[in-house]
Amino acid sequence: MSLKNDAFPSSAAFDVINSALQSDEAERKDAIKNAKAVVAFNLKNASGQEDSWYLDLKDKGVVGKGAAPPGGKADVTLSLSDADFGSLVSGKANAQRLFMGGKLKIKGNIMKATKMEPVLKKAQGKAKL
Repeated sequence: MSLKNDAFPSSAAFDVINSALQSDEAERKDAIKNAKAVVAFNLKNASGQEDSWYLDLKDKGVVGKGAAPPGGKADVTLSLSDADFGSLVSGKANAQRLFMGGKLKIKGNIMKATKMEPVLKKAQGKAKL
């Protein structure tokens, strides 16, 4: 099942991140060990629509649709535009700069958000955004 939403072009990255986590058991365990968090992404597209995805790097090492896994809740929620998420995943933007510029809003445990960078780096170059 694809996680991509055509109204959000950068959402293709969630499929890439998920396949990277699923294809390598050692990588998945390493990501869970390092992050120990459920991270939610709220994206807003150019027409003002919002949608959510989550990365479960606490238990299963999977990516899903919605604000959190069923019966769970996110440790940290990152809210940004679809275009900025695309830039972040492709390596054109820096999360710290987006945050300082007010383009990235973080709710919850900000330290858990810093653990996302290695996981997003796995999608760089593979996601066709």
